[in-house]
Amino acid sequence: MKKLLVIRFSSIGDIVLTSPVVRCLKEQIPEVEIHYLTKKQFIPILQSNPYIKKIHLFKDNFQELVPTLRDEQFDHVIDLHKNLRSHYIRYKLGRPSTTFPKLNLQKWLITALHIDRLPRIHIVDRYFMAAEKLGVKNDLKGLDYFLLDSEHVDIPKRFPEIQGEFIAIAIGAKHQTKIFPAHRVTTLCDQLPLPVILLGGKEDMARGEKIVEETTTTVVNACGVLPLNASASVIDQAKWVISNDTGLMHIAAALKKPIISIWGNTIPEFGMYPYLPKGMEQLSAVIEVPGLPCRPCSKLGYNACPKGHFDCMEKINIEEILMAVREGIRE
Repeated sequence: MKKLLVIRFSSIGDIVLTSPVVRCLKEQIPEVEIHYLTKKQFIPILQSNPYIKKIHLFKDNFQELVPTLRDEQFDHVIDLHKNLRSHYIRYKLGRPSTTFPKLNLQKWLITALHIDRLPRIHIVDRYFMAAEKLGVKNDLKGLDYFLLDSEHVDIPKRFPEIQGEFIAIAIGAKHQTKIFPAHRVTTLCDQLPLPVILLGGKEDMARGEKIVEETTTTVVNACGVLPLNASASVIDQAKWVISNDTGLMHIAAALKKPIISIWGNTIPEFGMYPYLPKGMEQLSAVIEVPGLPCRPCSKLGYNACPKGHFDCMEKINIEEILMAVREGIRE
């Protein structure tokens, strides 16, 4: 087994969650060369990974991609995306391949009928099922995220308002029903013991500005002004990280930071909660509203609450978040 191809097209968190598989493949298979297939916008997540030899880019053009991949003559393909596109690539390459259980039926049962048949297994451990045939096992060392020295953010210089310890809050998510509302973030910031840096994409800038305008404490809006790995650098320097169910949450886990994750329409039982090394699970605090009959309403999310009340986020107990901060999670 000399050359392997790992497939995961998107997104930020999902790609970060494949990092233990990549590491264990490289460390447990002698002299193996690992290639990774993803989309162009996710190169920053992988470009500094020392376990990856080459990154291939999916550009929605199979006619160009498949011949290039064929030329590599892979010994095995590990499909960690498992959709029609990745299946097509595996078929065209004609090489031995393995994949993982997506649990789509079980997720449909709980979101549509509220019948819980979900196995209590993290998606990282499901990813490792694709490597079992190669004799590769989970080393339980958690996720990886690699940053260059040039990507380091000098916090006091870039954000003069922050001259000591701070809390990073990731305020965005792909779907609105996974986002802690701005007015609730404002209430939270007003009660936190440290200054706050808000993180997110350009789509989160306006919401970040609203929070800054309405808060009575020191809050800096870095949404949309930092590239992904600069945001990761901020997370790496934070005392605590508070995050919605989103990619920055998984980056925080990869950097072994204390994480307070806030859950709306999705649930940790889907297997996407912060994945930490064995013995470091105490770094994670999960905040959710238990017992809501409408939750989970989707395995991904919606642009607005289907019921109109958004109780899964509006009824989050902010005191639970504050208690986790006061107790320090880590201690």
